[in-house]
Amino acid sequence: MSRLAITVATAAVLLLAGFAATLVARAAPPALSWEAAASRGVVELEVTGTAGISLRIAEDLANIIDDGATRRLVPVIGKSSLQNITDLKLLRGVDIAILQTDVLDYAKEKQLFPGLESSFSYIAKLYNEEFHLLARPDIKTIANLANQKVNVDAQGSGTAITANRVFDLLRLKVQQTNDSQEVALEKLRKGEIAALAFAAGKPAPLFATLAKDDGLHLLSIPANPALTAAYQTVRLTSADYPVLISADQGVDTVAVGAVLVAADLRLIPERYRNVSNFVDAFFTGFSSLLTPGHHKKWQEVSLTAELPGWRRYAPADQWLQRNAPVAAAPSAGDMETMFSRFLDQRREAAGGQPMSQKEKDDLFQQFQRWRSPGPR
Repeated sequence: MSRLAITVATAAVLLLAGFAATLVARAAPPALSWEAAASRGVVELEVTGTAGISLRIAEDLANIIDDGATRRLVPVIGKSSLQNITDLKLLRGVDIAILQTDVLDYAKEKQLFPGLESSFSYIAKLYNEEFHLLARPDIKTIANLANQKVNVDAQGSGTAITANRVFDLLRLKVQQTNDSQEVALEKLRKGEIAALAFAAGKPAPLFATLAKDDGLHLLSIPANPALTAAYQTVRLTSADYPVLISADQGVDTVAVGAVLVAADLRLIPERYRNVSNFVDAFFTGFSSLLTPGHHKKWQEVSLTAELPGWRRYAPADQWLQRNAPVAAAPSAGDMETMFSRFLDQRREAAGGQPMSQKEKDDLFQQFQRWRSPGPR
């Protein structure tokens, strides 16, 4: 073969190889950069600190959401409930948040955020957060707090909003202070304040270090029609706080609901898709959160529960419509467990003795017969 022929053949091979490489490059998806791969599928969930249980709830969620490749939940600790609303509305990256329902109502009533209803939608109602009033030894009843110093956490916090509303409904005037809960607890131990208020799911981690020698105790909140219309009445027992409550007593109080809220991300397709994938993984894996090893507050969650006055996040609503029988109909075992917990809570609220397992089983059988079709 002549030198010219070899040169022409070589050039042809090189051109063909280059053309093939171009086709492969066009067909193959571009490789993700390290930064892009690390942030793929990330959803940021803002919670309100370590003194309550929201961070533990976020941890439980992260454990079922994270798949190591396409989904990841990153908890972010916010400053206060009202600040969390601002962050959800304006801060780049915050996708969802856990908020108290009365905080949402407060922001709506006070018109703090223009267009609030269109800025957010709820994914699911979660658990109850109980209102705690921890007092020094000489404060015997809530009436003794009149004109006394009571810490209500930072201004704009969920506790501050709930405390203000509860005190107003009870017509109780106190001197409010706004220290962090940890600082307030030390001041309470030293007698510098009369009490601290704290809205948090029981048992609140803040109280885990308390000892009987501290002499602190939880105050009961007397029910009145205005208060029971605004909040659910509940009872704290020694099972919740063995150091603070004796076995033969209970502490009556109120509770406010917590809700998982999503920002309006319809104009940001990637983040909207990430939150949609989060919802699918959360709802699909919800039953695993009811198993031992997860926070007991998950037992209070019903995915189908609605939040009046607010719209549900569209992908969540669509999931519930597709999976209505699954979401609405617990298994027989789950039903019996929920029925047992219902009986326990009703007995605690009424101050009665716990029922035996046989009594619970007999009542559950009667309940099953009642809900079965046909003559009873």
